[in-house]
Formats: sequence, structure tokens, C-alpha cells
Amino acid sequence: MQIYTLGHEVLRQKALPVQDINDEIVAIVKEMRETMYAGRGIGLAGPQVGLLQRIFVVHIEGDIPRVFINPSIIQTSPELTEYEEGCLSIPGLYGEVKRPEAVRIQAWNERGRPFTLDAEGLLARVIQHEYDHLEGILFIDRLSEPKRKKLLALYDKKLRA
Repeated sequence: MQIYTLGHEVLRQKALPVQDINDEIVAIVKEMRETMYAGRGIGLAGPQVGLLQRIFVVHIEGDIPRVFINPSIIQTSPELTEYEEGCLSIPGLYGEVKRPEAVRIQAWNERGRPFTLDAEGLLARVIQHEYDHLEGILFIDRLSEPKRKKLLALYDKKLRA
């Protein structure tokens, strides 16, 4: 699967719900995981690979690989933490993003089973980052205007180098 990068319109579109969790979705999940691992990422959302469906995969060190289909974040903690984020769709660019420390999310797995997960720390952060992709939001959108402009200038410079 190809990972689409900053500037491609698919990254700014809102993903649509998955209608049926079938063999095709299972195959897509497998391909998304392989693409995520190949890119040395810890999360990958449908829009990043040109799939406008509400699906993302996550695998952080020390945890099991996870699949979220038609997810809804139903609760976030009032505590916020700042952490340096990057993105497979904006290679080489990193920025400090403030997000809730913990989330509760409901979704379906690739077997069509619904689940609710309470996540905190890095897992909660990756879930929020990937969920943003389903809404057409990139991590740079969560930075202050001056920080975003500075990072985008660096990114443009890297592209021209």
C-alpha cells in the first residue's frame, strides 16, 4: 500500500463508516499492518493509504496489535500531556502536541466484534492521532500557528533538498 503524504487531498477528507466487516476488510487490515511496520510506524489510518473508511491499526511496543473499525472516542480525560508526535504522512517532521492523557474508545475489531477500550499514555495518544486522520485532521493542525508555519517551512525545505 502507498502512504499518501502531506498535500494529498485524501488526507483532508472525512472517512466514511465501514459498511460490512468481511474478508476484504480483513485483507485490508493485514495490508495496513504490513505497511505500518514497513514504515516503522506505530499507527496507520485508512485515509493515509487512500482508503476513505473509518479504520485504523495501532501497535505500540509492549502491547498487542490493535484494529479499530468505525471507532468513537466516547470519553477523554481532563488531564492533558504534551508529547512529540510524527506521522508517516509527513515524514521527518515532528512537533509537540498537547492531548488528553487518557481516552475511552468504542469500535469493532476485524472479526466484527464490538469492544470498549480504556487507554492512557502512548496508546491513548496514538489512538487520538489516528482518529484525527479519520476526521481529515493532521497533527500539525493541533500546533500553534507559528509552530505550524515553522515546521511546514522546514518540510518544504526538505522536499526541495
